[in-house]
Amino acid sequence: MAPLPSPKPVEKFSRRGISIFLWLDKLNDQQGLIPTRAELDAGLNLTAAIASISGFTLENQSIETPDMSDDFDSSIPGSDKAEDSSLTFYEDKATNLIEEALAKGKQGHVVILRKGDIPGNKSMDVFPVRVGSLSPAYTTDNEAARFEVKFTITRRPAQSQPVPAVGATAKKVPA
Repeated sequence: MAPLPSPKPVEKFSRRGISIFLWLDKLNDQQGLIPTRAELDAGLNLTAAIASISGFTLENQSIETPDMSDDFDSSIPGSDKAEDSSLTFYEDKATNLIEEALAKGKQGHVVILRKGDIPGNKSMDVFPVRVGSLSPAYTTDNEAARFEVKFTITRRPAQSQPVPAVGATAKKVPA
């Protein structure tokens, strides 16, 4: 029997400095949730203002299926659920660009290019969301001013989609 081939080494990376987070108010493709390059380019690039991230994942809620023939409690996959998600931003003293774009009640899409803007790479996730709250964080600690935006994910996100071909650059949030 021939030996198994050696696996290629994994090219590990840190998401910081690579992943890109965009806010898109609207998408033409509401069914598939796949933005065009023009829509990505017109999006608000949130990346440089993000201090922390929570959520933006799907989790399966398994269903227990015990039966009398075995003392093992088996389970089967159940429905998927997206946890509520949030982005914490550094507050900009000069502009309210993010606060206005992500005001309470706004609906839109958080687009995450997990491996950066690499056309054709299947690393784009699109989360349809509604802003649940926008709350400043008050502290006397020696740290930058921040605010948190909490989102509810309104339907199944489109995950691991190909990044559209390159065009113009997205609007950047002032750093």
